[in-house]
Amino acid sequence: MKYSKTAMVAVCGALALAFAGCKYDDVEDAGAGGTAGGAGAGGADGMGRNGATVSAVETDVGSVTDQNGVPATAVPFDQDPNYVRCTDVEFQPVYFGFDASNLASDELSKIEAVATHLQQNPDRVVMVDGNCDERGSNEYNLSLGELRAISIRDYLVTLGIAAGRIQTKSYGEEKPAVAGSGEGAWSKNRRGEFAVFKHK
Repeated sequence: MKYSKTAMVAVCGALALAFAGCKYDDVEDAGAGGTAGGAGAGGADGMGRNGATVSAVETDVGSVTDQNGVPATAVPFDQDPNYVRCTDVEFQPVYFGFDASNLASDELSKIEAVATHLQQNPDRVVMVDGNCDERGSNEYNLSLGELRAISIRDYLVTLGIAAGRIQTKSYGEEKPAVAGSGEGAWSKNRRGEFAVFKHK
């Protein structure tokens, strides 16, 4: 089949625009809360990344309500007067590798325990906090912390938890679990944590 030069140029131009648009979306999603397979180009846990940063209180809310009718809110659960923190349950932190936001296979059972609890308690929601060790810039660590929280959120969604029941927050390096320097402390600070809330 033969094509005219004009048609070929139009098709090539359209493909170029489509691919350029996809690349732009990927970059924007990675900086503003896209799915993370890793921290991207960086150095230490928070060093050397050229990319967008996120706020320590940025949240990501899915649908208006989930399948159980629990309303999603743009207000963080920990600041929303309609929600109260549940003190009857506590979950283990999910730990991450150096400069990474991908989930290790031996950490998945911790997230699965949270999913089970949420499935058994449809009136409850969860906030996932992402944290980093002290190395690197504040901006990078906020971004990396958000990517870690989003990785956990995305896995909860694959387990059947509605996105509207999950919010993410990054503290970067500002909320260490263990004080001090060295891998003994750093490995405990590279983590995601869970806070469960109940609608009043």
